[in-house]
Amino acid sequence: MTKPRAKLPGQVVLVLQGGGALGAYQVGVYQALHEAGIEPDWVIGTSIGAINGAVIAGNKPEDRLARLRELWERFAQEPNFQALQYWPGVGQALAALSALAGGIPGLFAPRAPVWGGLQAKVGLDRASYYSAAPLRDTLSSLVDFSVLNAVHPRLTVGAVNVKSGAMRYFDSRDMALGIEELMASGALPPGLPAVRVDGDAYWDGGLYSNTPLEAVLDDNPRRDSVIFSVNVWQPAGNEPESIWQAMARQKDIQYASRAESHIARQKQIHHLRHVIRELARRVPEAERNSTEVLELASWGCSTTMHVVRLLAPELEGEDYMKDLDFSAAGIRSRCEAGLADARCVIGRAPWEAPADPMEGVIVHELSVRTGR
Repeated sequence: MTKPRAKLPGQVVLVLQGGGALGAYQVGVYQALHEAGIEPDWVIGTSIGAINGAVIAGNKPEDRLARLRELWERFAQEPNFQALQYWPGVGQALAALSALAGGIPGLFAPRAPVWGGLQAKVGLDRASYYSAAPLRDTLSSLVDFSVLNAVHPRLTVGAVNVKSGAMRYFDSRDMALGIEELMASGALPPGLPAVRVDGDAYWDGGLYSNTPLEAVLDDNPRRDSVIFSVNVWQPAGNEPESIWQAMARQKDIQYASRAESHIARQKQIHHLRHVIRELARRVPEAERNSTEVLELASWGCSTTMHVVRLLAPELEGEDYMKDLDFSAAGIRSRCEAGLADARCVIGRAPWEAPADPMEGVIVHELSVRTGR
């Protein structure tokens, strides 16, 4: 039995970043929302965020948390590296190498080598190190597409067109979603093959934009919203001192996807929309309903969007391979961190604080670890 829905000022949006094993943090965040009676009206995700989002949107509220847990239980590895517990980081590294060599149950499996190696022209649909067939089976068993396509909540997943390089958002509000759209969002090359939708080939949306927050802020029609933006890559970090550390830092920067600059731009745009709204109110009544003024006034709005940013912590021993750490311990730690962070945010309820009526986008940076 689920709790009565909590009242928030506007639609509830859950934005889920891509990040492989780091996506376990999102499970903890959803658990805290679910416990508080906060169910999303809209889930939008990329890569592992799209997979988590599909399990949420593709099940009834009372079943969502159990299905998410089952998803990650299927992914979890139980490598026997107990003898290495006194060497921090070594166990995680060996778990990642195990994933590279043997795949991840329920997610991907190695392909057999082909004659000709990397130069063999096997076709785009097979041009990858791994097969995503296990993920297809997983989604088939854990997602009820009749529930998903009922659009309660709405689900949007991002993928990039291989030929044009353009981002496309597959949206259950506008079309019926199937397994292909979900898998396309997580088809990260060269590990996984492209997925075709209506004949066009798509790769992981994280190649273009791993944090699909801008799609929410640009949505039409605009609505008052509380947006839980769940980020798993570190936008800021220490100066690396080795090639390995440099590779890890490069990956963080790439997949953090300029989220802060996107928000800064959107704050400016929505502030201008509120300015237009106020100017339109000051037009003399005799001219207010003219075609010209109504056209100009349509660029304004009065919506308020609260963006609550959650950032997964760095675990001890994390490195370049952290997004392949599907160890049971790693998954458990990330889930627990997401649960603690989201409970803290919900307890503070920053969206209830008085807001400047001229600000259309209000950002709440609430991190348990930084105290912000």
